[in-house]
Amino acid sequence: MATNSSLLFYFCLLTFFTLSLAIRPTHFNLSTVATHWSSAVATWYGSPNGFGSDGGSCGYGNAVSQPPFSSMVTGIGPSLYKSGKECGACYEIKCTKHPSCSRKPARVVITDFCPGGPCASDRAHFDLSGTAFGAMAKPGQEKHLRDAGVLKIRFARVKCDYSRTNLVFHVDQGSNPNYFAFVVEFEEGDGDLAGVSLKEQSSNKWLKMVQSWGAVWKVDPGRELHPPFSIRLISQYSQQVLVAKNVIPTGWTPGATYRSLVNYL
Repeated sequence: MATNSSLLFYFCLLTFFTLSLAIRPTHFNLSTVATHWSSAVATWYGSPNGFGSDGGSCGYGNAVSQPPFSSMVTGIGPSLYKSGKECGACYEIKCTKHPSCSRKPARVVITDFCPGGPCASDRAHFDLSGTAFGAMAKPGQEKHLRDAGVLKIRFARVKCDYSRTNLVFHVDQGSNPNYFAFVVEFEEGDGDLAGVSLKEQSSNKWLKMVQSWGAVWKVDPGRELHPPFSIRLISQYSQQVLVAKNVIPTGWTPGATYRSLVNYL
């Protein structure tokens, strides 16, 4: 027969697990957590008022210089790049130590990788476009801030907001009837993806795509694919599922860009 102390112990244990399940979030959601600021180092590359490099290692191409990216982009060190899985992730950055710092946050998007030197040795390193680096300055003092070369900054992971621009799929130049790859651009909300799938109109089966490099996702089924294609996306943190129905048309061409009618926000 159980003693009173044993019964009390099991009651407390049951209560603990019940409460743990009740308060444990199903998924981490950027829109429901407080902004958490951390320390990093920032440099810049490219032209003073430019976009760093043309697309960089994420594969966005010349889209980095155009709205909604508008050159507010960054290369990132290995600790945050995560082998390209964080391409498209959005951060707020600000500087406070330099006299030209505005102390106001600016939002940037990961579009490139900074592999070596301080980018690899620093705990977190942002190699910003000249435009993004200057955006941390007081008005009229952008050049003075860029002249500093290296800055200690604060950064925070935030949800992406592209003023409700719909998702875009840029077909990779290497795509053909038996192999299909594309870059996903302008994911609002989480900004990065946990999974991508493709479905032919003639099939009910979703084909799982794999991340090829950067923001490029590919599928290679070993047979000819039959468009039009619907694309299913799963966001990284919220796990929200989104479907762009028949977004890739019959007669698609390598290098072409196709705009969907959907986005996460």
